[in-house]
Amino acid sequence: MNNSYFKILLVSTLIINFNAFAQEKDDTDTESISVQRSNIQTYTPSVLLKKEQWDIKFFNNLYTETKATFDGVEADKPRENYLTSTLEIFTGISDSRRFNLGVIVEVRSNTIGDKDAFAVFNLGTDNFSRKGITSIAPSIKWQPIERIGKFSIQSSLNIPLVKRETIDGIFLDEAAWNLQNRLFYDYTFASGNWQLFSEINTQYFFGDKEVATFDSLGRKTTSKGSFATNTFIVNPGLFLSYFPSDKSTVLGFVQHTNRFGDFTQDFTALGVGGKYQLTDALNLEVLYNKFVRGNNTGLGQSFNIGLRALF
Repeated sequence: MNNSYFKILLVSTLIINFNAFAQEKDDTDTESISVQRSNIQTYTPSVLLKKEQWDIKFFNNLYTETKATFDGVEADKPRENYLTSTLEIFTGISDSRRFNLGVIVEVRSNTIGDKDAFAVFNLGTDNFSRKGITSIAPSIKWQPIERIGKFSIQSSLNIPLVKRETIDGIFLDEAAWNLQNRLFYDYTFASGNWQLFSEINTQYFFGDKEVATFDSLGRKTTSKGSFATNTFIVNPGLFLSYFPSDKSTVLGFVQHTNRFGDFTQDFTALGVGGKYQLTDALNLEVLYNKFVRGNNTGLGQSFNIGLRALF
């Protein structure tokens, strides 16, 4: 497997974080900063909430693919669509502003059989679609180093609600448990108009091994377990934002994912997007990204829209 993309992005992320840590002074009192700056600029994923403050985010990701690459061969395939709707609720629980508690719930709607991308919004059922609440994840977000207020870690235990990953060739979600840690850091340049955000996401999947069969039509059906069991994901990403005003931002980003273990794959995505502060409490986020390369994976594009309420 060619891991050069992964190594370059991971090293770049670590270097940027290290340099930013070395330069940062004790100026991370986001409460005083927020007096002068809007929520969209101040409350990045790196920043923790004040005690009894709430952060509610509803995010929708529609991924659609028409190509796949396995064993070094890229080929066209009938369109598959995957809609993931995520509800995240977090609140501050400490006077020190170093601990937040939350929960994350995912709902998925997937289709196969060359259906158009909007078929995922069909509330009915047929032989080419599956949908349901697929996981719930109690989470804690914490600040490990007091003097570095823009560095935080979000730890989640993702509990699968899916018993059978694939039915009649339709995959819904992993049936494996997974322990996820997301490391966040952002740095705002002196001008205040540019911000660099970095993330390293890790996930370890565990549970029963997949037991699968194929029917007379060659469709895979999972009786129990997960293909992802005994695998580990590392997913670094870099996001560069520009603020044309205090209520809006435009951004570009690159993300890479490597899965190691019993099943291996990797892919790289590039994207653009923007955010706009609709009210003092409500933000709108829109993103687009394209999977530009990969191994043992599908290749497609995703369209994302989310609302965030912070109060």
